[in-house]
Amino acid sequence: MSNREGGKKKPLKAPKKEPKEVDSDEKISKEKSKEQKKALEVAKTKASKKGPMGGGGIKKSGKKAN
Repeated sequence: MSNREGGKKKPLKAPKKEPKEVDSDEKISKEKSKEQKKALEVAKTKASKKGPMGGGGIKKSGKKAN
């Protein structure tokens, strides 16, 4: 028969984390990263609206060159 008492016992609730004090430098860096993410998303939506890039490679005419 197996006994369930072996090993470490887990606490029922995790201890509460103390709130961090945020520096002005950290605030600025977080705002910049948010703005960069927004700009990237806007660029993605603009790029997805247009057709495929590249144009399909070398175009060949129907005539044969002699």
